[in-house]
Amino acid sequence: MASPLPARNPTEVQMSQLVLPCHTNHRNELSTGQLLKWIDTAACLSAERHAGCPCVTASMDDIYFEHTISVGQVVNIKAKVNRAFNSSMEVGIQVSYEDLCSGKHCSICKAYATFVAQGPSGSKVRLKPLTPQTEEEKIEYSIAAERRRMRLAHKDTLKDLLTRSPPDTELETRDGSGAVPAEKTRVESVELVLPPHANHQGNTFGGQIMAWMENVATIAASRLCHAHPTLRAIEMFHFRGPSQVGDRLVLKAIVNNAFKNSMEVGVSAEAYGREMSVSPRHINSAFMTFEVLDQEGRPRVLPMVAPEPGDGERRYREASARKKIRLDRKYVVSCKQTEVPLSVPWDQSNKVYLSYNNVSALKTLVAKTNWALAREKEKVRMYTLEEDKFLSFRIEMSVCIMARQAFSLLSNLRRRHEWDSHYASAELVQKVDDDDMIYHVVSRMHRQESKLQDFVILASRRKPCSKGDPYVVAFRSVTLPTHPPRAEYTRGETLCSGFCIWPESEEMSKVAYYNQAMPGYLNYVTTNVAGLSSDICATFEACEKFLLKNKEDLISRLRDF
Repeated sequence: MASPLPARNPTEVQMSQLVLPCHTNHRNELSTGQLLKWIDTAACLSAERHAGCPCVTASMDDIYFEHTISVGQVVNIKAKVNRAFNSSMEVGIQVSYEDLCSGKHCSICKAYATFVAQGPSGSKVRLKPLTPQTEEEKIEYSIAAERRRMRLAHKDTLKDLLTRSPPDTELETRDGSGAVPAEKTRVESVELVLPPHANHQGNTFGGQIMAWMENVATIAASRLCHAHPTLRAIEMFHFRGPSQVGDRLVLKAIVNNAFKNSMEVGVSAEAYGREMSVSPRHINSAFMTFEVLDQEGRPRVLPMVAPEPGDGERRYREASARKKIRLDRKYVVSCKQTEVPLSVPWDQSNKVYLSYNNVSALKTLVAKTNWALAREKEKVRMYTLEEDKFLSFRIEMSVCIMARQAFSLLSNLRRRHEWDSHYASAELVQKVDDDDMIYHVVSRMHRQESKLQDFVILASRRKPCSKGDPYVVAFRSVTLPTHPPRAEYTRGETLCSGFCIWPESEEMSKVAYYNQAMPGYLNYVTTNVAGLSSDICATFEACEKFLLKNKEDLISRLRDF
């Protein structure tokens, strides 16, 4: 008898749209504005399935478009709620196209949107929690908290990068003799919000606003290159307030900066009532990246932009900073784990994204379901997971200690030598912030080797975002110019390791350590499985003694106080 299919996620919405000539641009390709409307519609319906009440778009994360879609092809959109917070929720959207003649399917983009549930008179509604069922849902649920953290830090990242960049730095080294004044690319357009542009709550449909913004941005880009540009990426849409039927939306766009093969267009939307003399309401701002393709589909070299003094020069510098952040984010966050080099260079511009990658990689490993029990010794259980070219270990036990106490002790690498005989020393190199620190670790990984190994490790800590979440301490290798490889050490690297600590009761915690072994480590593992598992269990037993001892010391200090 065939096994039953897994239950479908109750928040999942599927939409299929046949691309007709009325949906396309001059190249008979689907207009990106039309695609944004479909994406927003599907995501909103998914959010409302979970909330049970009207929802509005709060933001849309960066979107990278991998392919264009032609007339006659089908756009397939799948949206479902990844996680619900207090009154907001993250919806994940996957977009692909289908060629009905050839049967070919191809991914277009992946997006994450944040929606807010609204009650009567626009009041916020407290959402019920979401319980993930499948492995994929558990991974997305767990990482949604990290994406939320990254969204909140984005503006500070840009501000920090601009502060650290010298104001007189030359941002462009090409010959600027033929530069186009940015003012010549400026576009302003007004739209009257009519009932067909509104959602079922009477507010202007978020997807419609995004489509109008894409339209004026495309015109601005065309004025620079005198050609038809292709939209490649959209930086986060953030809706700052609603607009209603009867509003006049004024959309403004200008090319902020042009690089060798791409340009950034800044675009904003402001709402006015019937009296346009009244101060406008800022609805949305976004930044869009365009390319111009030649007949072979390769990006053309673009003319330079000459910014206006004052605000134009500020936008010019900010565009360069956003480009660096965008490349860092795409490089670190969007790549598959196997595609990112083990030791990514750390700097101020990518610190948020390296921290995200560090924690999300560990959470992804934790959410895997096909772990196999390899050894059980008293309270210590050891599991293994073979996947692709990696062999991962999970060691867990229950300890009589409060979860936050274990979290505090295990997140301090300078104390790890007290229980882990493989650690010789750990020096705190840089305190990035309260949750992220960089250490230089000296280690004895294999006792038969006389030469010590050293690591430069980013340690990222996270407290639970909501009930049921674990305390997390994640480790990954990074590179720092101040700590290059040295002759006396063999430079080691760790891709993904760390602790997760779940409170089981007021005084008991489940402590689990995860480590994704590197391919070069597998030969040692396969020739010494029994010795390795015995060594790991002994180390974890020492960890338990360390936690209990320091728990008693902490209690004694509190009593003396």
